Amino acid sequence: MNYDNQMSMKFKSVPENEAFARTSTSVFITPLNPTLDELNDVKTAVSEAVTNAIIHGYENDLGEVFLECGIKSNTIYIKIEDKGKGIENIEQAMSPLYTSKPNLGRSGLGFTVMESFMDEVSVSSKVGEGTIVEMKKTIIGGNLDDSL
Repeated sequence: MNYDNQMSMKFKSVPENEAFARTSTSVFITPLNPTLDELNDVKTAVSEAVTNAIIHGYENDLGEVFLECGIKSNTIYIKIEDKGKGIENIEQAMSPLYTSKPNLGRSGLGFTVMESFMDEVSVSSKVGEGTIVEMKKTIIGGNLDDSL
């Protein structure tokens, strides 16, 4: 897709970088003039996807998480990718309250939260190769600043 604006980054799969990804994405979309609710929706969805990559994708191993964001008109497109262990059963993983890490106090609501806050969420994964989460949200009333 030919975006009006885009950014990409990669960072180590350490918990501290979840806040970095969330904050970077929220700053990136500010030209769309999102409401506080829209901003919080995007931040929360990014937080959940990055946390899943760190905790489930890499488990106790260190890897890299890739974040790409693109803006087209007043819609934000977000892609979060890891090269971790992958998901064996995506449908099961996306079902509410399912968690593969109950011992870590995980609630199993990550994908449910992403789906409730974003307009579209898709997940693709290959065992042993990693996972890609793609999300989309239209910012109501927002328009990309013509000065960019």
